[in-house]
Amino acid sequence: MRNKWSCLAIACLATLLLSLDITVLHLALPRLVTDLGASSTQLLWIGDIYGFALAGLLVTMGNLGDRIGRKRLLLIGAVAFGVASAVTAYAPNAELLIAARALLGVAGATIMPSTLSIIRNVFTEPGERTTAVGIWSGMSAAGFAVGPVVGGLLLDHFWWGSVFLINVPIMLLVLVGGVLVLPESLNPEAGRLDLVSVVLSFAGVVSVVYAIKEAAHKGIEHADVLVTGAGGLALLALFAWRQTRLAEPLIDVRLFARRAFTASIVTNLLAIFAMSAMMLMFAWYLQLVLGWTPLQAGLAQLPGGLSGAVGGVLAARLIPRIGRNGVVALGLAMNSGAFLYYSTLGIELNYLTLLPVMVIGGIGIGFAFTVNNDNVLATAPRERAGAAAAVSETAFELGGALGIAILGTVLNSAYRTNLDLPAGVPGEGARESIAGAVSTAAELPAEQAGQLMRAAQTAFIEGLHVTALVTGVLLALVALLALVGLRGVPKEIPEEVLARA
Repeated sequence: MRNKWSCLAIACLATLLLSLDITVLHLALPRLVTDLGASSTQLLWIGDIYGFALAGLLVTMGNLGDRIGRKRLLLIGAVAFGVASAVTAYAPNAELLIAARALLGVAGATIMPSTLSIIRNVFTEPGERTTAVGIWSGMSAAGFAVGPVVGGLLLDHFWWGSVFLINVPIMLLVLVGGVLVLPESLNPEAGRLDLVSVVLSFAGVVSVVYAIKEAAHKGIEHADVLVTGAGGLALLALFAWRQTRLAEPLIDVRLFARRAFTASIVTNLLAIFAMSAMMLMFAWYLQLVLGWTPLQAGLAQLPGGLSGAVGGVLAARLIPRIGRNGVVALGLAMNSGAFLYYSTLGIELNYLTLLPVMVIGGIGIGFAFTVNNDNVLATAPRERAGAAAAVSETAFELGGALGIAILGTVLNSAYRTNLDLPAGVPGEGARESIAGAVSTAAELPAEQAGQLMRAAQTAFIEGLHVTALVTGVLLALVALLALVGLRGVPKEIPEEVLARA
């Protein structure tokens, strides 16, 4: 028993670091302009290349772990992640930093599905497995919340590379603990890795994610966005068709015939779609409207992320009472209510009134992610755990990219529509975003700067109201989808149910 929970601790530590690494970079971006002379295009690649490599290789690495051993792949990934972190921290120029971030994404793709598939193979008793997945999901949520806080603390005292260098000792702990504690598991009957499928999955996912991100930056009407997006979807369709022709596919598409599997994947994708919008909205609202420092903004959001960890643990206790569909629907309904409250926020804020709402929303997302991740693992054969985990993580990445692109566009469109600049106040940059307004105001006399910022903040609040309301309604609909789509899924999914789930 003790060894099981030691395995979980290693998996959670690795997951916490990966989640933290996604958000910790955001605060360091302004320093990169000053210290490395990074251009705006290079900044985009520094931020995006990690996600491209990660999302594109999750399916391949999940399958590779099933074939060569999940422990072995996790340890290889830990070494690669530590080395890439050190290279990233001391990168002398933007080009090497981009290359190192790409290597971080490759290493992350080996670690992420390995942690979840190891949990699936170590925890075979249904109740324990759900609890373990809940703790794992909570650590992932906590990492997103802790990232800005850790980044703010490090950047207040050290250079920008410190946000990456902190990965090295943590990954060393994962490596040593993994060697000593983790058992090896693999699919003994797995065949060769189909290289054509690897290329199709990587190119398809990266093309779709790239098109989504570019659409968010410059609009969906641009030819390169449309061509790349359509090409990516075509490659993914060809990939899916090829899987039906292979004896050992990268993804067993028959899994999608299982209602619990498909409903959980779709629900998770839509849930992270909404949650990514919340992270974007609050990052801008707390800093650019309320004027808080990055560290203050990170600390303010911390209770919400940590509440996700609490929700992950509580989910397993609720399943026997209201069922799997009930827990997911309840969690999403709690988030829907939180977003409806966010649609009432103003230019001034009493944080004590916001705090309980953030906690409720965090607990709710912990409910949803825990049960959905457990459903995905439980309804896939144990020997395909890595591939199933990779599908879940890929949906997570796609949902996050879609949320930033679509809901970020809604936010910016509503901002531009509601921006009413006073006569005589220049606002060319302010018309693009509230960040542009802050930049423009810094170059204006105090009186004009104040007028510009009041107009921009008012417009942003209107945009936030629209976006939060749309997101709240979407989450309510997703809650109904979960209630129906997961209806009839057993409260405990034992091994003998897997073949027909």
